[in-house]
Amino acid sequence: MTDDESSFKPISGNVMPRFSGIATFMRLRHLLEPDGVEIGLIGVPWDGGTTNRAGARHGPRQIRDMSTMMRNVHHVSRIMPFDLCRCADLGDVPVNPIDLEDTLGRVERFYAKVHGAGTVPLTAGGDHLVTLPIMRALAKDRPVGMVHFDAHTDTWDRYFGDHFYTHGTPFRRAVEEGLLDPKRTVQIGIRGALYGGADNDWGEAQGIRVITIDEFYEMGVDNVIAEARRIVGDGATYVSFDVDGLDPVYAPGTGTPEIGGFTTFEAQRMVRGLQGLDLIGGDVVEVAPPFDPSGNTAIVGATMMFEILCVLADAVARRRAG
Repeated sequence: MTDDESSFKPISGNVMPRFSGIATFMRLRHLLEPDGVEIGLIGVPWDGGTTNRAGARHGPRQIRDMSTMMRNVHHVSRIMPFDLCRCADLGDVPVNPIDLEDTLGRVERFYAKVHGAGTVPLTAGGDHLVTLPIMRALAKDRPVGMVHFDAHTDTWDRYFGDHFYTHGTPFRRAVEEGLLDPKRTVQIGIRGALYGGADNDWGEAQGIRVITIDEFYEMGVDNVIAEARRIVGDGATYVSFDVDGLDPVYAPGTGTPEIGGFTTFEAQRMVRGLQGLDLIGGDVVEVAPPFDPSGNTAIVGATMMFEILCVLADAVARRRAG
């Protein structure tokens, strides 16, 4: 291993205890520029799209802290992401906490630079609206598919009449803007009461495959994975994981909890089942530490980031090999 390659490895817990040192994602090197980085871990500490319980702006910082618990080798797949790819913590997007439109532009420009450097982004949010400007950067040239884990479809139109951008609208906007291919999109875990009977109809009418939590348990994890893989096919695919897709017993620290969700183990199995797809980025969003003083939701967020990192690293390595 060269000195340059070793600089992209996490600090070992055998060198410096994991409770010490400056917290970075997965204990990786913090870099200000994406050049030479194959997978960049990024925070978007912003919740200006939240419609009720705010707090996800604090997610990236606590996820960073809890991510020091991650190690080097996936215990099931045996993927070693830090051996497969040059990974680094690229810091936080410098968001504007009082201006939604300005923040959307800031996020898009940040990720356009990352994408232009050939770096695959893995993001800690932030509320779910942050995925829209990320997609504006990654899908500028062609629409992408998506595997979306969530309790909510996030394909609603407006809030309070004229609020076009909220954490309940990112994927409607993404489809409308030609960033997201609805026929290559699957949403898993959808549940919860609605404001109106037609609230989720728009997405299904566009061709989005919605797997409600009831259907999820009728199908079983293996069949859900097979269905997701069938839908996204072999095209470029983004993974978006909202922690409220989990039952709130596993992730109480989130803005819009919905009981009756899938378990952390089921979530891990589903993400592992995405190995082999053409994955071009991912995120874990809606971790809101103020609602979970224990920090358990943040450790869930960090662990799901590691799960996504493993399948991303596999995808990057396969593309590099041709």
